[in-house]
Amino acid sequence: MPIPQPVTPDAPVAIPRPLLTQQWLDLAFLHWAVDPAAVAGLLPAGTVPDTLDGVTYVGLVAFRMHRVGWLGLPGVPYLGTFPETNVRLYSVDGCGRRGVVFRSMDASRLVPVLMGRAGFRLPYLWSRMAVRAEGDTITYTSARRWPGPRGARSRIVIRAGARVAEPTDLEHFLTARWGLHNAFFGTAAYLRNHHPRWPLHRAELLACEEDLVAAAGLPAPVGDPVSVLYSPGVPVRLGHPSRPAGIPTP
Repeated sequence: MPIPQPVTPDAPVAIPRPLLTQQWLDLAFLHWAVDPAAVAGLLPAGTVPDTLDGVTYVGLVAFRMHRVGWLGLPGVPYLGTFPETNVRLYSVDGCGRRGVVFRSMDASRLVPVLMGRAGFRLPYLWSRMAVRAEGDTITYTSARRWPGPRGARSRIVIRAGARVAEPTDLEHFLTARWGLHNAFFGTAAYLRNHHPRWPLHRAELLACEEDLVAAAGLPAPVGDPVSVLYSPGVPVRLGHPSRPAGIPTP
């Protein structure tokens, strides 16, 4: 079993020459607790569920992707700007690197979806989506187009509240994630990210109607989320995929 590296609110590694730059804006973080055994088989080879006090989590994260740019070039205003909603799990590899594993990534621009699927083997899906703000209330909607299951949908409505002065251990665990694990051309790879410390706000969940979690092969959430947070967002730098992240054998 790997010994996880500490959870740190600030990115532990700089990325001076990013593969991608982008902004993540108006994020809603919804999380439900889940038994690690229920999701272990859904993670890439070489990773296991990351846990806090014996529990792991399923995240439903809705936001606006803004101006994705490649290799230091300016971000693209149209193709690089779109709503996105992710279903994600929490992972740790044999090097102790903590990360996320995406089970689905709904986005409203077809070209980025095709590039993400072909270039990074990420589970991007083309969906009809919108993010609408009225005062401190934000509504995120999604209805899947391709490849399926067609019609998988979500409607999330939150009311953003006060700034979180001191995030709890759980809030850091769920948001301070400095990389992703993914099966990349037949092996597990790790893709680092770097951004300023999250500005987090309490949020009230006004509505959550979704079947994206079940469509991603996970048990459908039961009851209210254990954590609901909002962030106005951060600028992000993504590194190149690193070497395989397999768990060493004895």
